[in-house]
Amino acid sequence: MILDYYFHIFPYTIVGFLAVCLLIALVNYFSIRRFDDYPTAQGLPKVSILVPARNEEANIRSCVESLLAQNYPDFEIYVLDDNSTDQTRVILEQMSQQNPHLKVSSGEPLPAGWLGKHWACHQLAQNATGELLLFTDADTRYRSNALRDSVSALIAENADLVTAFPHEEMLTWGERLTVPILGFSIFCFFPILLAEKIRLPAFSVTVGQFMLFRRTAFDSIGGYESIRDHPVDDMMLGRCIVAHGFCWKFMDATRHITCRMYRGFSDALDGFTKNIFSVFNHHVLLYCIGWSWIAISFIVPIYALITAMISPLKFFPVSTAMVAVGEAVLMIWLAYRRLRIPIRLILIYPISLLIFTWIAFRSLVYSISGHGTWKGRNIVQPMIKL
Repeated sequence: MILDYYFHIFPYTIVGFLAVCLLIALVNYFSIRRFDDYPTAQGLPKVSILVPARNEEANIRSCVESLLAQNYPDFEIYVLDDNSTDQTRVILEQMSQQNPHLKVSSGEPLPAGWLGKHWACHQLAQNATGELLLFTDADTRYRSNALRDSVSALIAENADLVTAFPHEEMLTWGERLTVPILGFSIFCFFPILLAEKIRLPAFSVTVGQFMLFRRTAFDSIGGYESIRDHPVDDMMLGRCIVAHGFCWKFMDATRHITCRMYRGFSDALDGFTKNIFSVFNHHVLLYCIGWSWIAISFIVPIYALITAMISPLKFFPVSTAMVAVGEAVLMIWLAYRRLRIPIRLILIYPISLLIFTWIAFRSLVYSISGHGTWKGRNIVQPMIKL
């Protein structure tokens, strides 16, 4: 009897869940603001732009050139060469000789208990002299008005941290099959407006490709030292900002910043494997239930439609499956349109979700077994929570 009742309500549970996700996507679509929605502020403060770089010879020149081209009155750029084994340092030295805004340093040996990027960013923050700190990645490229517009947005919102989602560049099918799910997940599962209003750390999401802090707030939360061994530095820094009562704002930077996060499927596989489990703060049960339910909610309705003409699923009516698939397509369309992800990639979203679910469980296994690595360094094995 109980099992029959469960199968009766199962399709409507999925429809209800997808309806909530669609509502979140709609609110995010209309409420998340862009940098250029604000007027240029008066009296723009000094900004320290901080870039950790480890084996970034393919990216570092275009990144730094775009930062040097900012139409901003007072800024400095610190790039830390984090023990690169390629031509990163050579390129940086050449550029620094011609640009007084650019300062290049070498990373100190990695202390015990620190992750590599966190230690690099900590050193960068120690050298910075700006009232604002902008942490960004070496694989980003900035339009000339990005710094002026983002600082104006921070001042207008009286924010202590502004983070933003950039335009993600995807040049291979391996990237197109994986990277869009990151933006889709943020857009459809995180109620950004609610997170900003009620200031619950768990609802906040921070993107490491762009984190603009007030120096006072960054120092008050303990900076990178406070999260030195957590694999997902951006999410944890944002949660610390919210937990300490500071103002966090999430914005759309797709008109201002471009990023090629990964280069091919293998690179994306390793990068997402490193991070995904940590977003759930290493809670195994919550993680397994969450990813299993997401996969079921998005894939089962499609399966019900595909098999309808051959062997229909008795517990999932075709009409209900059509509603569920319609909800999924609409929310993904909203996310992709706002984040400037090619709309045609909606056609492969079931494949992307299946691949990403596999990567998610791969992340769990690698984290528990202590096999996680990134850029030639071992990742500290996390404290697993049930």
